Amino acid sequence: MSEEMEMPVMDENAFSLEGEPTDETGMVCEGMTINGDVEATGSLDIIGTVNGNIKIRGKLNVSGTINGTSRASEIFADSAKITGDVISSGPVKVGQETVILGNIGATSAVIAGAVKGDIDVHGPVILDSSAIVMGDIKSKAVQINNGAVIEGHCSQCYADVSPTSFFSNFKGKE
Repeated sequence: MSEEMEMPVMDENAFSLEGEPTDETGMVCEGMTINGDVEATGSLDIIGTVNGNIKIRGKLNVSGTINGTSRASEIFADSAKITGDVISSGPVKVGQETVILGNIGATSAVIAGAVKGDIDVHGPVILDSSAIVMGDIKSKAVQINNGAVIEGHCSQCYADVSPTSFFSNFKGKE
């Protein structure tokens, strides 16, 4: 007599980045390749390669390769190669020798590497002297150090002062 066991149905949208991350840190070691999506409630260090989307509730540290969208509470990429969007509920730091082919969304960003994509940050963006950005930047404030290269538009659309309303009010006082 064999009893069939019902397998639980996994809702692909059930995993949430909301909530406190756990203390555990997973690792994708050098020489290791994961083909598929990765989800975790802790942090993750990637030295190898992930071909898939990543959802991490904690910190994501990348010095390897990602081919897919990355979501985490904080993201630090140093000497990394990322093809896909990088989305953080906190800061994003892009170190030298990192190349990102995708958009960045975060609360703040420090860029020292190369980004081909738009940067949408509700706080400050700092472009180090080694930064190369090919895309538009939307932020609250932008600091561009000497030597940084930008091909795109910069908009401080999240700033406390609206240039449009300032000049509209100024024009009315003539």
